[in-house]
Amino acid sequence: MAVQLLPALESGEETLVGGQAVLEGVMMRSPHAWAIACRKPSGEVVTMREPLERPSEKHTWMGWPIVRGVMTLGYAMSLGYRALRFSANVAIEDVMQKEDEDVVTAAKPTLSEAGVAVPLKSTKTQAREKAAAISGWLAGVNVVISLAFFIFMYKYLPLVAATELKKVDPALGGQIMFNLIDGAVRLILFLLFIWGVSLFADIRRVYEYHGAEHKTVFAFENGDPLSTAAVQKYSTFHPRCGTSFLMTVMLISIGFYMLVPFTSFWARFAARIALLPVIAGVSYEIIRFAAKHRGSLFALMTTPGLWLQRITTKPPSDEQAQCAIVALDHAMALEKERGGELVIA
Repeated sequence: MAVQLLPALESGEETLVGGQAVLEGVMMRSPHAWAIACRKPSGEVVTMREPLERPSEKHTWMGWPIVRGVMTLGYAMSLGYRALRFSANVAIEDVMQKEDEDVVTAAKPTLSEAGVAVPLKSTKTQAREKAAAISGWLAGVNVVISLAFFIFMYKYLPLVAATELKKVDPALGGQIMFNLIDGAVRLILFLLFIWGVSLFADIRRVYEYHGAEHKTVFAFENGDPLSTAAVQKYSTFHPRCGTSFLMTVMLISIGFYMLVPFTSFWARFAARIALLPVIAGVSYEIIRFAAKHRGSLFALMTTPGLWLQRITTKPPSDEQAQCAIVALDHAMALEKERGGELVIA
C-alpha cells in the first residue's frame, strides 16, 4: 500500500484513461468516472464504480499550468487512497466471513422474550463491516506513515548525507556540487527501495497488476478490443506511468534546489518541503508534454522512468489482465452514461 500511494498519478485532465494497481486488482479512471475490480481469494471478481467530478470544470484556475499538476496529484492521491481501502476490504472480507461462519456454527440460536428464535446477523454483512473497519484504520495509518517515510527517506537523509560530506571536504559544499550529491543520494535511495520491495512476493503481484493496467490502457488508446488476447500483446512500459512521474520529480528537484540561496541545514530542509508542490506541478507538465510528443527533448527526460518500469511493472497473467479490462469496461460504461466523450486525448 505504501508503494502505491506514492506513484498515484497516471491520468491527467486531458487524458482519457489511467489507473493504478491495488491489492489483487486494478483501479481505472476516466474523466468523469472511476471503477475498480479486485479478485477475492475465492476467485470471484468484485467491482465498484462511481462518478467523478473534474475540479477544473468547476474552477477555471485549477486548469492553469503548474496548478493543474498539483491539483491532479492531490486528487489522484485521494482516489488512490479510496481504491486501496476497497481492495483491502475485498482481501479481508473472505477471511472475516469464514471466521464469522465458524462462530455462527458453534453458537446456539438466541430466543426473544416471546420464545421466538432471533436470527443471527448475516455473516456476510458482519464480514463486510469488520473488513471496512479494519481496512479503514490500516489505510489511514498507512497514509501518515507513507508521507513521513517519503519526507524522511527522500528529503531528510539525502540532505544529511550531503551535509556530512561537506564537512569531510569543503570543496563539496558549493551550491552546484552540494545539490548534485544530495540528488544522487536521493536517487540511489529511491532505486534501492523500489528494487528491494520488488523482492517481496506480495509486492511483485502488485507490480504484475501494474503491468496489466498499462497493457489495458495501451490497447484502449490504440483502439483495440478489450480482450485478454488483444491486451496481452502490448508492452508493460507506459510513458505516463506514476513511476516516471516520481523519477522526473527527483531529477527536476536537483535543478530547483540549486536555485535556493539558503545554506543552513534546516532552512534547506524547509525549502525542500515548501517547493514540493511547485516541483510536482512542473514535473506533471513535462510528463504531459512528453506523452504527446514522444520525439521531443522533454520525452528524453522521462526515459529513466521507462527504464525503471522494468522493476515496477511485470508481465501479468490472463486473470490479472482480465481484472484491468473489467475495471476499464465499468469506468467507460459509467462515462457513457454521464455523457463523456470517448476520444483519445
